[in-house]
Amino acid sequence: QVQLVESGGGFVQAGGSLNLSCEASGSTFIDYKMAWFRQDPGKEREFVAAISRNGVVRNYADSVKGRFTISRDNAKNLVWLQMNSLKPEDTARYFCAAGSGALGTTYMMQARYDYWGQGTQVTVSS
Repeated sequence: QVQLVESGGGFVQAGGSLNLSCEASGSTFIDYKMAWFRQDPGKEREFVAAISRNGVVRNYADSVKGRFTISRDNAKNLVWLQMNSLKPEDTARYFCAAGSGALGTTYMMQARYDYWGQGTQVTVSS
């Protein structure tokens, strides 16, 4: 079992930055690939970014590539999502997810992740 708790969301103007954090507990953190997804009310949850167990491989949705950075610290059981140049369309609830096994080629699929946090709200005003 893995428990995930997100923090760092908030209200920001377009062009601003936020750094989301996700703290994991309950199991061996390095055993899990980690990802961020987001969901706006009335829309499906979508993939944002993923990072391999050792932190070497990182993948991003096209919509955030070049603006967002995912990172992790396996000693501290933490994963972050640094979000720069935020746009109103980035407004959503952001969820941290953990999945056992390698990142592979289907890292963007929700079914690859076993554990989810409750999410943190990000609101970007124009």
